[in-house]
Amino acid sequence: MIIETRNLSYIFGNQKVLDEISLKVSPGSIYGFLGPNGAGKTTTIKVLLNLLHSTENNIFLFGEELNKNRIKILSKIGSLIEQPAIYSHLSGRENLVNRARLLQIPGKRTDEILKLVDLQESAEKKAGKYSLGMKQRLGIGLALLADPSLLILDEPTNGLDPIGIIEVRHLLQRLVKDHGKTVFISSHLLSEVEKMITHVGIINRGRLLFQGTMGELHDVSKSQILISTDNLIKSSYLLQQNGYPAEIISDTIRVPFTTLNNISIVAALLVNNEHKVYSIGHSRQNLEDLFLSVTQS
Repeated sequence: MIIETRNLSYIFGNQKVLDEISLKVSPGSIYGFLGPNGAGKTTTIKVLLNLLHSTENNIFLFGEELNKNRIKILSKIGSLIEQPAIYSHLSGRENLVNRARLLQIPGKRTDEILKLVDLQESAEKKAGKYSLGMKQRLGIGLALLADPSLLILDEPTNGLDPIGIIEVRHLLQRLVKDHGKTVFISSHLLSEVEKMITHVGIINRGRLLFQGTMGELHDVSKSQILISTDNLIKSSYLLQQNGYPAEIISDTIRVPFTTLNNISIVAALLVNNEHKVYSIGHSRQNLEDLFLSVTQS
């Protein structure tokens, strides 16, 4: 595992901010760490980067315990926490050159990074004139200067327009596919990252509620029978009286789906009791709804 935490907890004062979180991030994955604002995402990232110190020896990166191998481990990680640290009065290239000098990295690396993050044509432009998407790509470029194996990004798509989100997505996918990186990315919106991530962890109130591949997340999404009738309240009550946990959402009765035959049974029950059925079918809960139901439960 590139990242592994074993029942990681963290306490601020009297408040338990992280509650026994066990993360597992595989090599070559784009791991989406998702949760609403205040869920514990940034705290987790800061603990992983040793910006917040955990006294427990239960954080492992690249198979080594963080507290015992801090300098060695952190040298393999590039990170972007919240807003990129960019000098607005300097060009994109100058920002990279300055950082490269601090890290004692050869100057030619800046040209490689500009190409990698697709900022070659804007290299001499003042960073303050960059779009938000360009600034984020420059920030990711700064994090990549030392050629890290692991990239940890805190809300890198926050505030970006659709084009900016697509640009960041394509960049991260290239980093994994063509350069063998592993990416750990946090977000409070599944819709912004679901097209790029391979694995997902969902956190709320400091607890990890789900962890797995995107396919596994799809598998736990609820299939439902969707019904429209002439009287939703009476139809819903009839179904409940017959053992179906029906609920009315957005002018539609929703009943858990089990089999296709179950749809015909539900339809017959309504029709035989003189309810007019305008439409009936089944639909899988979309990922955004699933994310909301998990975090709000």
